[in-house]
Amino acid sequence: MKLQSLTLTAFIAIATAGSTSLPASENTPITQKSHGLSRFDDLKYPKDFKNFDYVNPDAPNGGKLKIAAIGIFDTLNPYSQNGTHITQIPPLSFFTLGFLGLNEPLMVGSGSYSPTGDEAKSAYGLIAESVEYPDDNQWITFNLHSNARFHDGHPITAEDVEFSFEHLRTKGPIKYQIQLKPIERIEVLDKHSVRFHFKSSGNRDQLFCAAELPVLPAHYWKDEHNEKSKLKPPLGSGPYKITHVEGGSSVTFTRVEDYWGKGLPVNQGKYNFDQITIYFYQDLTIAFEAFKAGVLSLYIEPIAKNWAKAYNFPDINSGKVKKAEIPTKMIIGSPMIVFNTRRAPFNDIRVREAIGYLLDFEWSNRTLFENSYSRANSYFPNSIYAASGIPISHEQELLEPFRKQLPEALFQQPFLSPITKGDGSIRSQQQQALTLLKEAGWRLQGGKLVNQKQEQMTFELITYSHMVDRVILPFKKNLASIGIELKYRVIDSSNYFQRVRKLDFDTIGNAYPLGLSLGSELFRYFHSSNADIPDTQNLAGIKNSAIDALLEKIPNAENQEELENIIHSLDRVLLWNHYGIPLWYFGKVRVAHQSNIKRPDVVTDYPMIINTWWQAE
Repeated sequence: MKLQSLTLTAFIAIATAGSTSLPASENTPITQKSHGLSRFDDLKYPKDFKNFDYVNPDAPNGGKLKIAAIGIFDTLNPYSQNGTHITQIPPLSFFTLGFLGLNEPLMVGSGSYSPTGDEAKSAYGLIAESVEYPDDNQWITFNLHSNARFHDGHPITAEDVEFSFEHLRTKGPIKYQIQLKPIERIEVLDKHSVRFHFKSSGNRDQLFCAAELPVLPAHYWKDEHNEKSKLKPPLGSGPYKITHVEGGSSVTFTRVEDYWGKGLPVNQGKYNFDQITIYFYQDLTIAFEAFKAGVLSLYIEPIAKNWAKAYNFPDINSGKVKKAEIPTKMIIGSPMIVFNTRRAPFNDIRVREAIGYLLDFEWSNRTLFENSYSRANSYFPNSIYAASGIPISHEQELLEPFRKQLPEALFQQPFLSPITKGDGSIRSQQQQALTLLKEAGWRLQGGKLVNQKQEQMTFELITYSHMVDRVILPFKKNLASIGIELKYRVIDSSNYFQRVRKLDFDTIGNAYPLGLSLGSELFRYFHSSNADIPDTQNLAGIKNSAIDALLEKIPNAENQEELENIIHSLDRVLLWNHYGIPLWYFGKVRVAHQSNIKRPDVVTDYPMIINTWWQAE
């Protein structure tokens, strides 16, 4: 045990650049003190760093940024279990705009608030000036900046951290309740020091669960009903605050001139716009017309055909508007059609696999997408975590205990989504689908696919945008060709999110938002313990012991190679169980913006760190 402790201590000492070791007795774990946290490797930035490499520290302040979101919000409180918050609405839900709607966390970089653009799974002090933790990772202490303030001037103290933890783990949205599960209790050491005690030791990844905690003002919420949905802007502490709300149509954020943290290294070169306004539209066409008319200063283009053919308006031709395709190493979770396996007929893997044959990606890519996309054969495409080929030796070791419950094909061949000719003819795919459906007890009779009770196979797909009509309507036609009725419904975003929270759906479109490194969020998306809870992110209702076992290994991975082997294995099990139909990926972000909107020259792994952009004169 002593030798093991010394070995782990040496590993952590190497993996914590800029940290110092506090002396301990022979039987006491050595405590590290540092300005940041790293999952495996050295921290890129030392204790005395001035700014991140991917920012322009001399970027001027000023100007107004106006962007679009597609959907409807009904709350400005992101810490309620009710309502739809602005950060849940795309594209805000997929790009680094968390700083506009969330309270500042203890540390910044690894969560959704303001991800680090050039370093995977690292966090640096924000509200917390430094951290201390032992080499067995049984606890972590955060030492708070003494000058940290909320917008009303009230100091941020350990009491606020304690309140935030207790509130979010009991009354907050499910994602926070799951995030905080590893923490056993919290201990206030003094006004500016707080310690989190974990339920188990040895799990270094769990330190980030505490580091990413948003700090809420206890003095504000003690007289408020935080669990209720509301349009009253809550009290924050960050670089922006809400200054105007126009019904459900727009929210304006204004930069806080006396923001307490503007001198911190993690904030240099960021938050340059004086004002940021988000306009909410229910239709992409209207949003694009608003951009063309100059209402919006930046537009993220989700439609390949538009990008190829619709950008010929006067401001493009005059140079007033610029187009850019920004490469990304960000793990953009593949868009998927997700099956709700809690319901028949999707509780049958043969049905799920069969339906996948009816989606003609090659035709859609050729006729609708200008051949812009690649078919996803992974839950984590365009990343080092995507499985390829057949399982290698280390993956086989991880999967072997579950061989009897896994499809044998998983061990013998790579997963490959059905490939069509792209000419609209899918006869071969129809035959393969009908073979699987026959095995599952379904027959084509009188033009309808029926079961033994003569009930036609019918299911509903819900979404909140007509953006996917061009994909779903041909899919609906292909399903009808073998007697399956798809009821495709576009509903408003508020009702959509309500139904998803209640698990009231057959199938939905979804893309799992991921970062540069993978960890606890995968537990939220795929672990069986989250399959049936309200507001779950395990949308498919996955209950699979092999998946659970792999997920439970992720936090204890000791190096990047081990983590990759685990996630490759997880990817294979997810794919071969057909919990959804993987669609496509691009590997770039298409953005158009007014020419006076500038961004740093450095290309980061995260492509859309809008908090580093600025407006030139």
